[in-house]
Amino acid sequence: MPTTSFPQQQANPSTGYLIVYISCIRLHKVPMNPTNYRRSQSEDEFVFFVLPTLQVESSHSSEKRPMHTSEMTGARRVTEILTGHECLCKRHFRMEVGIFQALVNKLREKNLLADTRAIAVEEQVAIFLYAMAKNASNETLQEFFQHSGETISRHFAAVLDAITQLTCVYICPPSLQPHPILSRPQFYPFFQDCIGAIDGTHVSMTIPLQQQEPYRNRKQTISQNVMVACDFDLKFVHVHAGWEGSASDARVLQDALTHGFHIPHGKFYLVDAGYANTPQFLAPYRGTRYHIQEQGRARQRPRDYKELFNLRHAQLRNHIERTIGILKMRFPILRTASHYPVQKQIDISVACCVLHNFIRLHNGDMSWPNNDIMEIDPRQIVDVPSGDNNYHSDIQAFNYSRDAGNQMRDHIAEQMWAQYSARRA
Repeated sequence: MPTTSFPQQQANPSTGYLIVYISCIRLHKVPMNPTNYRRSQSEDEFVFFVLPTLQVESSHSSEKRPMHTSEMTGARRVTEILTGHECLCKRHFRMEVGIFQALVNKLREKNLLADTRAIAVEEQVAIFLYAMAKNASNETLQEFFQHSGETISRHFAAVLDAITQLTCVYICPPSLQPHPILSRPQFYPFFQDCIGAIDGTHVSMTIPLQQQEPYRNRKQTISQNVMVACDFDLKFVHVHAGWEGSASDARVLQDALTHGFHIPHGKFYLVDAGYANTPQFLAPYRGTRYHIQEQGRARQRPRDYKELFNLRHAQLRNHIERTIGILKMRFPILRTASHYPVQKQIDISVACCVLHNFIRLHNGDMSWPNNDIMEIDPRQIVDVPSGDNNYHSDIQAFNYSRDAGNQMRDHIAEQMWAQYSARRA
């Protein structure tokens, strides 16, 4: 029986190997005994029945199939959240619906963001805020908003950049007029020149292994040390981010003073024991009970001018602790090691402070974050220091002012004690 010859076929990248292999088998001349004949029939079956099936399957596998095909598009999901129960917007975007819309309008008004062909500003902002609320990965954001990874990444970066550009608009120096709280009898007139409080707060970070050591804090976790100052309206008035977790609070404050942080003449901030006591930064007496909780546990009145001063100081400085607590509860990404590049992680900490002030200015609820359900796995939360426990005399410029600071503090504390004693007489 003559051997059948097959015409040469064009090699297809997905099927060429099979075509060439079969052609080689059929063109080889083999004597046709019964065994070879059965083999020939098997080969014919493979060529005419099996091969076409493989070619079809191979061609199907090479076709691009859309991945995000859900009917619940990102735009529809955002609309559903904004028009649904009021808790939905707080849960997913960390603010009330009206404040969300005000933020979108502000970004449009400042020409910082604009609608694209596929995504409106509302959805762009939602992508960013959802990531802040959940520490959501790019893959999670793709699934939730039904967009490609590149689209998610691009719009996240655009919103982050837009919000950080609002820093100078919403993080402003404090008013030099005495705050009404300072008119209360326990604070007046001793703190009339106080314009706010300062503290260092650690924000967990993800750093390449070879760069981690400077960012290792005293709890041996990886973080940045962020200096924040706030007023008595629970608004941030200065943010200095990006310092390594191993840096002392005083060192970060010194750097902030050389990069735009200014204290008007005759005014001062309240600080904790991690800072030097100077005329501009009034610290509590060291070695003396001063925390509000400690006074409560002792169940006794202050015994001398130092304890009284520390109690009043703690009552006012509690504003910075409240502000930081609200910030981190509202934006849980600050409590976990996020997966963004280092500079983006630094920008995120600043952006969250800008958003906090925006929410505060629009009378957002400052209490609900503390009662909200934590949607991030607690195992992801990184244990970081809350600030330095003591000042280590590591900043010479502050050391020169400590005597003047001690004299100022003694003067205030002794006047305060005299008034307190007279009222109790």
